[in-house]
Amino acid sequence: MNRIILILCGFMLYVPSHATQVHYQREDSVKVMRLLSEAPRKGNLLVHFARQLKDIPYVGHTLEPFDKERLIINLRELDCTTMVENALALSLCVRDSLYSFEAFCHILQKIRYAQGDEPAYVRRLHYFTSWIEDNTSMGFCKEIQSPNPPFTAVQTIQVNYMTQHPDLYRMLKVNPGDIPGICEQEKAINGRQYRYIPQEQLTNTQLLRNTIHDGDIIAIITTITGLDTQHIGIAVWHDDGLHLLNASSIHHKVVEEPMTLQQYLFQHKSMPGIRIIRPKMGDERYTNY
Repeated sequence: MNRIILILCGFMLYVPSHATQVHYQREDSVKVMRLLSEAPRKGNLLVHFARQLKDIPYVGHTLEPFDKERLIINLRELDCTTMVENALALSLCVRDSLYSFEAFCHILQKIRYAQGDEPAYVRRLHYFTSWIEDNTSMGFCKEIQSPNPPFTAVQTIQVNYMTQHPDLYRMLKVNPGDIPGICEQEKAINGRQYRYIPQEQLTNTQLLRNTIHDGDIIAIITTITGLDTQHIGIAVWHDDGLHLLNASSIHHKVVEEPMTLQQYLFQHKSMPGIRIIRPKMGDERYTNY
């Protein structure tokens, strides 16, 4: 490898080439390097890495152990978003033949923060619509909104949950001055419309199999006031239909759901359908690394 592998015994690292403070444990850096070294050079990378994360405990709020935002690397505890972000960062490393821990940290930062900015709470992509748009602009993914059917419905974004409920977010309680910045993030996406697949369209048909691919990111939209999405995961096809590979608060770990995604949605009345985001795993290369 032509890059220095950064594996330290402590808990803190400054990535020299980007001056970003990174918080992690040695177990995390060792796991990243092992996963990268053992990764296939072809095939569905996102599904591969997501499956390598199976059985890791579900834990929320792992990105906020400090009063000031830092880039958190934690592959010991995952929620639905950090599971997808870590699997995507690993996949992009392999896609672009970047096999160092430094590269992984840099890519994860670009995925997690608006335009890859230095870690700051107001620059983290809290709403998944913001995440989709920013990661699309970075060339990491694109949203799929056709054909119709199965994309027969439209979601109009109207988010304000974080600014209406700042008491539910520890970082906003500690740093109330960040609330206006979060409000700007909400305003930036409000009113935008996106096509989605309603739950009744998620049947095991050839049309759906042609539309949704293994390794697509599934964003489950919600009817909860002030939010755009309620849960995310990775698409995996089984013989009986589409399933969700996800960090599950129900199972308390990363699992490949035993029921189909349609059955899953039918059990959650606040989840009317899904948006589809496709990672770009072709010949695209970074131009600014």
